[in-house]
Amino acid sequence: MNQDTRPAPEAAETEAGEAQEVTEVALPARPRRRGIYVLPNAVTLAALFSGFWSVVMAMNGRFEAACVGIFVAAVLDSLDGRIARMTHTQSAFGEQMDSLCDMVSFGAAPALIMYEWALKGLGKLGWIAAFVYCAGAALRLARFNTNIAVVDKRFFQGLPSPAAAALVVGLIWVMDDAGLRDASRIEWLAWVAFGVTLYAGLTMVTNAPFYSFKAVGGRRTVPFAVIVAVALLIALVNVHPPIVLFAMFCLYGVSGYAVYAWRKAKGLRTSVIATSTDEPEEKGLHP
Repeated sequence: MNQDTRPAPEAAETEAGEAQEVTEVALPARPRRRGIYVLPNAVTLAALFSGFWSVVMAMNGRFEAACVGIFVAAVLDSLDGRIARMTHTQSAFGEQMDSLCDMVSFGAAPALIMYEWALKGLGKLGWIAAFVYCAGAALRLARFNTNIAVVDKRFFQGLPSPAAAALVVGLIWVMDDAGLRDASRIEWLAWVAFGVTLYAGLTMVTNAPFYSFKAVGGRRTVPFAVIVAVALLIALVNVHPPIVLFAMFCLYGVSGYAVYAWRKAKGLRTSVIATSTDEPEEKGLHP
């Protein structure tokens, strides 16, 4: 007697449904497309435009306008990250774009402006000094990106590139304002420019700790005296912007070495790199 071994219709449908369910579960999830935040990246692009515009102005002999463009780029650079944090629009794309734009505005642009203004009169030494500055900015930005998770947030490791750019173009702005506009033909001024350019470029790659001012502002409260000091500082800058700004960045440009010497004399750690979460000095430095 032959037995029918074919599955019942209900059983066949159940098995087909289970197979379809297993197939659906096994399919990988479709990756979600990541967008780009407009506001912080627009500010970063504005900073890039300011740096590019400064180079164009320098090529046309308008060095005062070129210097103002670099200072505007520095202000915009200080805003894009804060805007991203305040609006919760941080992204890896924004971080990479910010570094690339900083390299143009605070690395290549100041070097080219200084070369056009004074260094081209020194021949090979002139473009070597400009290249040292440009290379220092690139190395400083690369080191900042790789050490960002282990550096004391209160300090920068080496002179930050916007401050280095302000130091370089600040000299140009002061001298141009004083009427010394053909610096490449003034020997002593060309050598001063040579020294300032080398100093700024090499200081960017040192380990000297420069205060970051990140502890001031944001959501943290500050004493009333700080607000009064900010108001006085704004009034002081308006007295004569070229001299006051250049003097401020000169003081900041040597402050890192002063802090380094003070820490060394006190027997404290001079490095801003955190190496252990157990050290009291490094509390709060690790994410």
